[in-house]
Amino acid sequence: MNLRKDSTDQQRRRALRGLAVVGALSPNLASAQPAANDWPTRPLRIIVPFGPGSTPDVFARLISERLSPVLRQPVLVENRIGAGGNVGTDAVAKAAADGYTVGVSITGPLVNNTVLYRSMPYDPFKDLAPVTLGAHQPNVLVVSSALGVETLPQLLDLLRRKPGQFNYASVGAGTVSHLSMELIKARTGTFVVHVPYNASPAAVLSILQGDTHMASLAPLAVMPQVQAGKLKALAVTTRERSVFVPGVPTCREMGLPEIEATAWLGVVAPARTPAPIIARLNAEIVAILKDPAVVEKLRAVYMEPAGGTPAAFAAFMQDELRRWEPVIRRSGASID
Repeated sequence: MNLRKDSTDQQRRRALRGLAVVGALSPNLASAQPAANDWPTRPLRIIVPFGPGSTPDVFARLISERLSPVLRQPVLVENRIGAGGNVGTDAVAKAAADGYTVGVSITGPLVNNTVLYRSMPYDPFKDLAPVTLGAHQPNVLVVSSALGVETLPQLLDLLRRKPGQFNYASVGAGTVSHLSMELIKARTGTFVVHVPYNASPAAVLSILQGDTHMASLAPLAVMPQVQAGKLKALAVTTRERSVFVPGVPTCREMGLPEIEATAWLGVVAPARTPAPIIARLNAEIVAILKDPAVVEKLRAVYMEPAGGTPAAFAAFMQDELRRWEPVIRRSGASID
């Protein structure tokens, strides 16, 4: 009897049985590794839940331009608009978890809409995998120059004298453009009607056309019109003055220390996307965000690049939920 041969055969059989058990217990494990090793072999898409020209769209297109050569595949941007960003973000959540679909989304559809909407088609904390925080930006409170107000106190005096006669535009319920205005209303006892739009260009156009009177929006959306004299910038919603608009005072300086809100956006993927793919996406996008040329381009459109680990972004989303949920509850805002 060849004891060495028998021993080798027994070891081989035991190894094969072990692999079979692992495959049976963890079918995703067996399929995920080849996908991660081979990925990507075809074009990727970045879904943006807001329209062309919006801040998430500008960010996504800049990232896609830099991501495509390093992944050696086309990276296409797709705009899926509606329901305060829920439509596009839901499309990411329901996409195949194979690394070929990612999303660039913001506070509302990633956090606040879970409180604001009575029913959500997805759970951002369960159905999405955070990749990285993308960028921060201040919000600028602007009014139509036709209102004839020069300061925030003057605006508040006008709103108190004529309650309910003015309205404000936002880029959707649950966004910082919505909640920062609700904070101002709550802290000042004023009443202004909320009119949501599907993207910042549409919101700005509504003010220029006289359909709305004011908004709290990203500098990218409003500063060209401020510089043209069509809008008047009254305040920023950050704790300190923004380096992007240093001549605009903070709400704190105007007597409203409680008003502090920064807009942000981040990159997400469908939950259950293989961890090696998430890690690769994170590494490549964070490297792009650190590139001096990219930093310069982002700052030119009033965005401060962020970056960080998937775990840090997940923790940040939870922090934002704890911060904004009481504000939404107090405002009484809800959407069926």
